[in-house]
Amino acid sequence: MSDTPRDQGRTGDGTRAVRAGLPKPVKHEPTLPGPVFAAHFHLPGEVTGPYSYGRDDNPTWTLLERAIGELEAPGRDDVETLVFASGMAAISSVLFSQLCAGDAVVLPSDGYQVLPLVRAQLEAYGVEVRTAPTGGDAQLEVLDGARLLWIESPSNPGLDVCDIRRLVAAAHAQGTLVAVDNTLATPLGQRPLELGADFSVASGTKQLTGHGDVLLGYVAGRDPEAMAPVRRWRKIVGAIPGPMEAWLAHRSIATLQLRVDRQNATALAVAEALRQRPEVSGLRYPGLPDDPSHKTASQQMRRYGCVVSFTLPTRARAERFLEALRLVEDATSFGGVRSTAERRRRWGGDAVPEGFIRMSVGAEDPEDLVADVLRALDESAE
Repeated sequence: MSDTPRDQGRTGDGTRAVRAGLPKPVKHEPTLPGPVFAAHFHLPGEVTGPYSYGRDDNPTWTLLERAIGELEAPGRDDVETLVFASGMAAISSVLFSQLCAGDAVVLPSDGYQVLPLVRAQLEAYGVEVRTAPTGGDAQLEVLDGARLLWIESPSNPGLDVCDIRRLVAAAHAQGTLVAVDNTLATPLGQRPLELGADFSVASGTKQLTGHGDVLLGYVAGRDPEAMAPVRRWRKIVGAIPGPMEAWLAHRSIATLQLRVDRQNATALAVAEALRQRPEVSGLRYPGLPDDPSHKTASQQMRRYGCVVSFTLPTRARAERFLEALRLVEDATSFGGVRSTAERRRRWGGDAVPEGFIRMSVGAEDPEDLVADVLRALDESAE
């Protein structure tokens, strides 16, 4: 619980982001206290109070967890948030704390490229893993009897969207838990808990923090009984964030709405420009009115994200395009203030064409970025 009412005076996303998780004002104290570096805390007598050992809790985590909780579930006090050392640490905490031998889990077949590694580990532990694509709500076809449904919407890197409400209703009707990877959307683009999910999971490495300098993850959930094993898993594995990373993340959240709105608007401009190019195929951006996912996305998303995906005719053309870009860095990850793009097939884990490009639109001037993309397309032509 925070020191002040959770949503007092915080009705807009910008206001909420700027003030999220701040402690009660104290004269001569900073508005956002610095990181607390402590492996242990003074603890005479019986073990009482919130802080005892650095693997269990930390005051800097507490403020960040409050902040994320206020974004994921504004106005609610019944949501618990836990921060982790990375997005994969957060993902693993849900999967491995909720599943055991004999259980079945449904994963997206077109999700984050590390999921196949997770699948292999789950199967080694005796968990049945079923997969289906995100688009068309195809996961419903393999849901029967599953213990957990894992949704990634929009999917990475293909940007397909599923009807989260529909999948949640079907899952809960048979007692299946639902986790939604909300990394690409951020809490300002989509609130999975409001859509009925049991867990909202994300990599804070991406747009939530937005500067490409922090590895972080989190899990937010409504049910204390479901969240308790997640907390226990974090303690057992020790997948905890450093105080400096947590502080940097909290500081960065203050500009989240500014960054998200700028990046989303520019992503739409880039997508509209790419749509006019004959050498571009398979263009996907949920914010485009004619995108296959637009109708569903518009019913559950408040913003459409900063990632645009498209395909160039060949691997060589894609590589020439990336080399010709001046304002866009050839790098993995997404969500940062500096635009990045990469040929995803180079990693080998995504079922995409050789010329498939995932572009993360940053906070550069829209006109400059669009001009850079179009110029690079011209220069990369054979």
